[in-house]
Amino acid sequence: MKTDPPRSLKRYGTVWRWHFYAGLIIAPILLLLAITGGIYLFKGTIEASIYSEYYDVRPNQDGVTYPPSELIANALTAHEEIETVTSYSPSEEATRSVAIGASFEDGASGTVFMNPYTGESLGVLLDQNRVMERLIELHSELMLGTFGDRVVELTASWTIILIASGLYLWWPRRSKPTLYGVWLPRVRKGKRVLVRDLHAVPAAWLSIGLLFFVLTGMLWTGFWGNGVQHLATSTGQGYPPSIWVGDAPQSLTEDVAESAWAAQKLPVPLSGNAQGYEQVSIDDVVTTGLHRELHPSYTVYFPRSETGSFTLSAFPDQARDEATMYVDQYTGAVLADYRYDDYGLVGKWMATGITIHKGLEFGLLNQLFGLLICIGLVGIIVSGFFLWRRRKPQQHMGAPKAHSIRHNRALLVILLLFAVVFPLVALSLLVVFLLDVFLIQKNKRLKAFFHA
Repeated sequence: MKTDPPRSLKRYGTVWRWHFYAGLIIAPILLLLAITGGIYLFKGTIEASIYSEYYDVRPNQDGVTYPPSELIANALTAHEEIETVTSYSPSEEATRSVAIGASFEDGASGTVFMNPYTGESLGVLLDQNRVMERLIELHSELMLGTFGDRVVELTASWTIILIASGLYLWWPRRSKPTLYGVWLPRVRKGKRVLVRDLHAVPAAWLSIGLLFFVLTGMLWTGFWGNGVQHLATSTGQGYPPSIWVGDAPQSLTEDVAESAWAAQKLPVPLSGNAQGYEQVSIDDVVTTGLHRELHPSYTVYFPRSETGSFTLSAFPDQARDEATMYVDQYTGAVLADYRYDDYGLVGKWMATGITIHKGLEFGLLNQLFGLLICIGLVGIIVSGFFLWRRRKPQQHMGAPKAHSIRHNRALLVILLLFAVVFPLVALSLLVVFLLDVFLIQKNKRLKAFFHA
């Protein structure tokens, strides 16, 4: 058998070393993301089960419902602790309650669920008590706010490097690769070989799907995701100017409403002169949404100031049904109506990618595909851990001997490209470099332990 030249061996060892340490460091967070993500795929089913007392209503014989204004008035009467009504969500279907968003006197926020047929309150559910909201907070930012968001983004960025380096290590180097050990695990070669194959083979199969879920998940991150949004806007792939009636101010949709990704950076138009005018009825605003054929999952967000506008936002299961609309709070005129067809090409790709990431775009099949990726990722992480523990020597971590990457231009260029595309990777590489130069290389025990 032809042996690799020394340079190839060094390159392989360097890639293996980076793959090893990156995987070891981010594995705990990646495991958490896989588990929470797998659960969140079934958010709708889970919430429909645990909150059925709030969600489910029985239509009356004639199907007549109370108007939104009366439902809000009844909610205010039934719950005197409400300070401000912030949103109104009509029933998505005949057996679903109406949801009224509110802030309360104690500073909490939540939802009052109303039976549209009887006008009675079904109860209040505070945001802080919603199980899936806490789960997505853990999944997206580790319940640590901005710092947690950056950690998740860094983990996702390095996961892409793990995928790339893992595929390089897995790639068969024989002229005629065998089926087993490449595409199927070897079950008769001993535990060590089996564990290795249970790590490498599923990872290769799932690599494209995993890469898709990582990239679409990063669209929600506060640093890289915002950068992509600004890039899409600046290149003309964001919102088009033709949707506006008049000038748009600097406040953004993400500041006043929950909206689709492509509409988060959309400036919110101002309502007209408030002098001498009263705010239009919520009944009229909902009627406008019906006439404009918004998807029934939409929510009406009330203006936050005298110059603000009503924001109607729908981001349902299918990206093609997304919509963001603004209504003048004094005249009822539609100031802007932003739909999926108005998105640029990149915006359409991103919107569809996000609904697939959330397990919504293709229904149960989409959920099962996402679950397969999450379960597979858990298996890859666990098998990688056992593979490391079985082969780890006592005197050091078990990584291949360090070789300077400066002598391998191809790897250096690839690493620099990752650093340019993912700025937090660049920051982490700088930290690693400083730790290596000023700490590890100057301490014999650390140098031996990390095999540096």
